Amino acid sequence: MENFPRRTEPSGSGDVVLADLLDRALHKGLVIWGEATISVAGVDLVYLGLKVLLASTDTAERMRKAAVSSVAKP
Repeated sequence: MENFPRRTEPSGSGDVVLADLLDRALHKGLVIWGEATISVAGVDLVYLGLKVLLASTDTAERMRKAAVSSVAKP
């Protein structure tokens, strides 16, 4: 089994480690939204809708409280 060297810091200013991206997405929240329709001769056969929210439980709770407080205030 080969041992690969581990990178502890990004090698350049533009490099971002996957863990950093995941940390940012969980802290800020990330929404993925898309639609696709497969049709043949103008007839829609398959429709696919996708809505995904990726966030930590703390971030989701902050978003929920902010939404509730903005609705409650006149």
